Amino acid sequence: MAKLFGTDGPRGIAVTDLTCELAMQTGRAAALVLANKKEGGKTKILIGKDTRLSSDALEAAVCAGICSVGADAELLGVVPTPAVTYLIGAHGADGGIMISGSHNSAEYNGLKLFTAKGHNLMEDAEEEIERLVLKAPEEMKLKSHEEVGRIIHGENAVGEYTEHIRSLINTDLSGMRVVLDCANGCAAYTAKKLFTSLGAEAEIIADEPDGKNINKECGSTHVHRLMEFVAENDFCCGLAFDGDADRCIAVDEQGCMVDGDRLLAVFAGVMKEQGSLGDDTVVVTSKSTLGLRRYAADKGIKLVSSGAGTRYVLERMLEGGFKLGGEPDGHIIFLDDAVTGDGQLTGARLLEIMKNSGLKLSSLAGDMPSYPQVKLNVKIHPHYKELWKNEKDITDLIEKYSAELGEEGRVLVRESGKEPIVRILVEGGDFGRINDMAVDIAQHIKDICAFRG
Repeated sequence: MAKLFGTDGPRGIAVTDLTCELAMQTGRAAALVLANKKEGGKTKILIGKDTRLSSDALEAAVCAGICSVGADAELLGVVPTPAVTYLIGAHGADGGIMISGSHNSAEYNGLKLFTAKGHNLMEDAEEEIERLVLKAPEEMKLKSHEEVGRIIHGENAVGEYTEHIRSLINTDLSGMRVVLDCANGCAAYTAKKLFTSLGAEAEIIADEPDGKNINKECGSTHVHRLMEFVAENDFCCGLAFDGDADRCIAVDEQGCMVDGDRLLAVFAGVMKEQGSLGDDTVVVTSKSTLGLRRYAADKGIKLVSSGAGTRYVLERMLEGGFKLGGEPDGHIIFLDDAVTGDGQLTGARLLEIMKNSGLKLSSLAGDMPSYPQVKLNVKIHPHYKELWKNEKDITDLIEKYSAELGEEGRVLVRESGKEPIVRILVEGGDFGRINDMAVDIAQHIKDICAFRG
């Protein structure tokens, strides 16, 4: 791994790419960098994990690294990512590490690192950890004897987290029949307890993790099973989480998917009416749909854009004092209550709105218009990373189609932050026309920038 941090921490094929050695070194470096952020005392870092087979091995490696430089590691066990960010503050810790491959399949894993406030690390901290691990491991001085850190086994992380989320919901959800898709991940340990304690009648699916089936044909990235289940069994809605339960995608009573943009529209509309939407503004990314942008304009809601990824959404929210932000994939942040996306909080808030309004989800989500989208990915030669933007034939074509669509659509062409791939999105009213545009742009990029072996 030439670069340690992507948009969300080190990630790769577990053990062979994201190795135990790399995890141990990352634990060491993180403990030292986080120790520099505090004023004296023993450093304590919380460790959570998801249900992948590899999470145990990586947990052991991370803990070894943390303890070897004199910090303590508190093990939370299998918990959602937002549980780690909440419990950092509740336990007075100096930071946290979540071992999870998020929405990816079981062979992948990753390390998400958090500060004492539960935030993603700032770039300077990431750069220092990266420097220590990749360039200067000899600077990480090991401790011995009584200076070695210890491992603390947390006893009730699941209970503390679910009680915290329950305390944020002020509505009795009795009478609501909901299906919860736990993605065979962390929500399998928390969702039933949480939603039944709120009064909902909850049917649970994909809640039998075996270490290999996380996100496999289930969860927020594979909602087809949930869509069928809801439509066929008379539920008010379905909620699908991802492997570490920081995302939520909903399904309405008719079996139609309600993605993160539609959820943002629902929450923004209600919060604006209640006067709790800070500056009547929602933080979104370039991935957000034209439908959400039209909905916001019609409702007098302002949209502020951040970089892609929840860390950048959060940064923009903190900068502007905004209360709501998120992405189409279901990462939604309610800043008054959490500093990261929380799928179960999102789902509980949605049920609360449905119960209080007496409206079906199809009605609530139907206020946001829909526009066809075409998405294509083009693999380019590594030489053209960033340089493709200087190719006049490509940029002229993008400008031409953007001008043609005007206010009735958009063209978004951007490079992946993790690999040499250019992602193309064209959105507008005429599917046939936007498809032609997307294919034409993709072909131009291939002709100029594609790898030729």
